[in-house]
Amino acid sequence: MTEDQDHTTHFGFQTVPEGDKAGMVHGVFTRVASRYDIMNDLMSGGVHRLWKDAMMDWLAPRPGQRLLDVAGGTGDVAFRFLKRAPGSSAVVCDMTESMLIEGRKRAEAEHQAERLEWVVGDAMALPFADNSFDVYTISFGIRNVTRIADALKDAYRVLKPGGRLMVLEFSQIPNAMLQKAYDLYSFNVIPVMGQIVANDRDSYQYLVESIRKFPDQDSFAAMIRQAGFEQVKYRNLTMGVAALHSGWKI
Repeated sequence: MTEDQDHTTHFGFQTVPEGDKAGMVHGVFTRVASRYDIMNDLMSGGVHRLWKDAMMDWLAPRPGQRLLDVAGGTGDVAFRFLKRAPGSSAVVCDMTESMLIEGRKRAEAEHQAERLEWVVGDAMALPFADNSFDVYTISFGIRNVTRIADALKDAYRVLKPGGRLMVLEFSQIPNAMLQKAYDLYSFNVIPVMGQIVANDRDSYQYLVESIRKFPDQDSFAAMIRQAGFEQVKYRNLTMGVAALHSGWKI
């Protein structure tokens, strides 16, 4: 057996060999790519757009910066960044090429083509040189990575000194009753919605389960510090349904 087969990880609520997870996640996003954006709007009632705007508000992009948006999918975050920072550039990196293909079809991609690159790559072993980017973002993607600690270490590697990491991810609601209500919605509505809209219940069942397996806000902040980042802070969004984590390479 290989080392990855000796070690296990979670795929939603399933326990799987580490070496199998990336392919399974790739399968999920390949299947949902064509309906990914519309499902995000339906699942969140459009609130994901407000969360991404809040991410940009805290990030405060500056002219001339170079962004790496990992698990960047169809380009939502990169488009926002470029709009706010004249003279900036962005690389959207995702392990699933079909997601990048959907992103390239968007009108924003054509308008910003000269400032935008689309690259297939693995968050745990990014195909970029050390100290290459001013900003690293990852939105609703890090929970799908096989070894989160490895992805954070590679984020640190590719950032320039003084560079900033920002992670937007589903998180844990600190109020137990509200968390229970949110769980009822997530497990009973979202997979059914996935079946109706994307003809794929299983992928959305996985996505809901993966949220529950992700560390809480303080635990994830500790992981970011362990990767070498400093001034690590987080902000809850919508009572903790999602959270923004920020750290600096100093």
